[in-house]
Amino acid sequence: METNYKSGFLSIIGRPNVGKSTFMNKVIGQKIAIMSDKAQTTRNKIQGVYTTDDAQMIFIDTPGIHKPKHRLGDFMVQIAEDTLNEVDSILFMINADEGYGRGDQYIIDLLQKVNSPVFLIINKIDLIHPDKLLPLIEKYKSLYDFEEIIPISALEGNNVDHLVDVLKKHLPEGPQYYPEDQVTDHPERFVISELIREKVLHLTKEEVPHSIAVVIENIEKNENEKLLIQATIVTERSSQKGILIGKQGSMLKNIGKQARRDIEALLGSKVYLELWIKVKKDWRNRQNQLHEFGFRSDEY
Repeated sequence: METNYKSGFLSIIGRPNVGKSTFMNKVIGQKIAIMSDKAQTTRNKIQGVYTTDDAQMIFIDTPGIHKPKHRLGDFMVQIAEDTLNEVDSILFMINADEGYGRGDQYIIDLLQKVNSPVFLIINKIDLIHPDKLLPLIEKYKSLYDFEEIIPISALEGNNVDHLVDVLKKHLPEGPQYYPEDQVTDHPERFVISELIREKVLHLTKEEVPHSIAVVIENIEKNENEKLLIQATIVTERSSQKGILIGKQGSMLKNIGKQARRDIEALLGSKVYLELWIKVKKDWRNRQNQLHEFGFRSDEY
């Protein structure tokens, strides 16, 4: 390895649904963070590792910063804010189509306390007329002294390669933290549970998506050398359980079918997926339940 190898940790922060997970998946080249059109999809810090011959970037996709409504929400915001003082660079991502909002000002106030360079990433530029971009840039320039301001479309891939090149230039010299073929620091079980949860987000409506957790109960090879994965979808109310099962089990079957497809792509092998549903009332406000489902930080 060259002596001037560069590496560093980069936190991606922003309001919910600005495209943080979409961006990280685009850079890494495969799905490691779940994506949804529903806000507050990401609940834990998800690290994506991008490695080249001369550099390694560890992207931290954080939960969207929002006003919490329960203990899980408190945990999510705390996780996002904690990363600000743990990284080499910060990517503050906004949605070009939404523009400036009160949530952005809250984040900018947090950024006043950090020493790391902050890049403003204006995402979803494919959704606005080019004439609207310059006024948006000027607005944010007036609020904070960003290292650079870079417009992109994570979904379309527009300007993403340029952004990665810019970020690489600002990396400090450092070691290769992860093997070159590793794309995330999360264990297989975590990624599998997230892929199942993503399908619930896509296929259900209203409050159901945000009141569920997915617990991987067992992973083993069966007698046919097929991978057996058994998982429980936990929800808060019996009425939600009925929605998740669907008429004659149709919803649960569809969730399993779509999740299995992504899990097989992730693992590169055939999978037999068994799903159950359990009701644990108000689990998002119960600290012991949050710990059981993997939501842990120094304060929660």
